[in-house]
Amino acid sequence: MNDVLKGYKGRARKTLESFSIRVWSEAEVDTTRGRFEGIILPRSENDDDIHIVLKLATGYNIGIDINTITGMKEVGYKEAHYKIPEKEFPTSPEKPNVKLLGTGGTIASRLDYRTGAVIPAFSPGELYGAVPELADICNLTTEKLFAVFSENMGPKQYIELAKAIGEQIENGIDGIMIGHGTDTMHHTAGALSFMIQNSPVPIVMVGSQRSSDRPSSDAALNLIHAATAAAHSDIAEVMVCMFGPTSDEYGLLHRGTRVRKMHSSYRSTFRTLGDIPLATVTRDKITPLHQNYNKRRKDREVAVRAVFEEKVALVYYYPNMQPDIIDSLVENGYRGIVIAGTGLGHVNKPVYPAIERATAAGVTIYMTVQTLWGFVHMFVYDTGRDLMAKGIIPAENMLPEVAYVKLGWALGQTDDLKEVERIMLTPISGEITEREPYNGYLVYQGGIPEIEAFLKTVHR
Repeated sequence: MNDVLKGYKGRARKTLESFSIRVWSEAEVDTTRGRFEGIILPRSENDDDIHIVLKLATGYNIGIDINTITGMKEVGYKEAHYKIPEKEFPTSPEKPNVKLLGTGGTIASRLDYRTGAVIPAFSPGELYGAVPELADICNLTTEKLFAVFSENMGPKQYIELAKAIGEQIENGIDGIMIGHGTDTMHHTAGALSFMIQNSPVPIVMVGSQRSSDRPSSDAALNLIHAATAAAHSDIAEVMVCMFGPTSDEYGLLHRGTRVRKMHSSYRSTFRTLGDIPLATVTRDKITPLHQNYNKRRKDREVAVRAVFEEKVALVYYYPNMQPDIIDSLVENGYRGIVIAGTGLGHVNKPVYPAIERATAAGVTIYMTVQTLWGFVHMFVYDTGRDLMAKGIIPAENMLPEVAYVKLGWALGQTDDLKEVERIMLTPISGEITEREPYNGYLVYQGGIPEIEAFLKTVHR
């Protein structure tokens, strides 16, 4: 049965053999926890030998411990091939031309059951086979710049990506999508917002929280929404396009400097902080929510400043933080530090001498707040005033990650710290706002009677 037990080994293989069960068979599996019905899936070569994987009728996969199995029966068989069909992407001259630049995210994908890995579908033909609605929105071409997990995105990738976007704009593209993993999408969005200024076309970052093989995947709808925004939106900025609510009612377009991933697994993980989103987007229309944004133009003029100083650090303050944290950064040649401080922008007194040593050595230090919402106000308490006297510069209401990428970008342009300060404190793409709107901070607390009453009006 070697050919029909793909990936299974040891005890799991023996269990399947004992009941004459093949991979891809429809099976009834009796266990000490009840009966399960579904399709026996192959296993990764690197997985253990005590579980059998079953795909349920719901589309979800479960692992069954062989020690709980009391009986198995094959009731049908049809070998499956998990490959996205590839079809020629239809084009027409009346549709906008959109370029999808790939960085490694899996917007549409299939599973490789040999390794258990998710393999991205990326060519126009694959994407059309997976999401045929795209052909109604735009003429799509793709280019894979690199294939990395989002945690491996960094300055090298930011620079290459910014230059590629600039080239596409100069070549006349009508809109750009960037496929990106969600974990650090907000870092890249911030970096691109500074590296690419005054774009005449939308630049839309998109990803998926759940892979395409899952029934609850957000991949296809995110891609449809992002393509709609790139092709037809009047908003010509770096944006993140992901689910709005947890359901599939609409997507949101978030400004690249005010967005953050806020939940590890929710499809509605991205939130605009300290402001409101730029727009909602559905399959049929884009509805602006913000009145202040860079509008689409017909010219091809764009300012690309693709530079970044890698020796910049983001330090999250915690009680009892020791001064050697700052000293070690200075000793290792770091030129800039962003601190996410407590309250209005504070750290403890034992760190003060290290801050003095750092600024005396020419290291520039900026303060943000770890509350995420709100402004740094270092002149209110003695702590803040003392820190400013030692050289720390308040970074207004920049998000910590945005201040980090902006400082790397600023130091990539000049060694003059006064010029760096001018760049840092001059608003470029909404990263600093004059004030936060009344509805820019909404964090509902479940369980409170008035909130529960409100929730029932929108989700019955």
